[in-house]
Amino acid sequence: MRTARTTVLLTPAEKAALEQRAATLGVSSGEYIRLAVDNYERLSEEEEAALAALAAEVNAALPKMHASLDHSIRTLEVLHEEMDAFLRDKGIRK
Repeated sequence: MRTARTTVLLTPAEKAALEQRAATLGVSSGEYIRLAVDNYERLSEEEEAALAALAAEVNAALPKMHASLDHSIRTLEVLHEEMDAFLRDKGIRK
């Protein structure tokens, strides 16, 4: 039986957000907070360092990924123009 009580002060916006999140899961605000507390785990220094290294790798790779996507888009635009011209030449497209 739950008999201990903790009071948490929230702004009206925070309370509304809490209630919305709880409603999305179909639980009460109190149950949502209990679930959040039960599932909260602080990362170790090693985990934090690993995540930071991973984030750095992703950030370093982003420019190349963007360039690759830009190249793909340009290639598809050229292919689209060529296909459109071909279909127009064959009378399939007006």
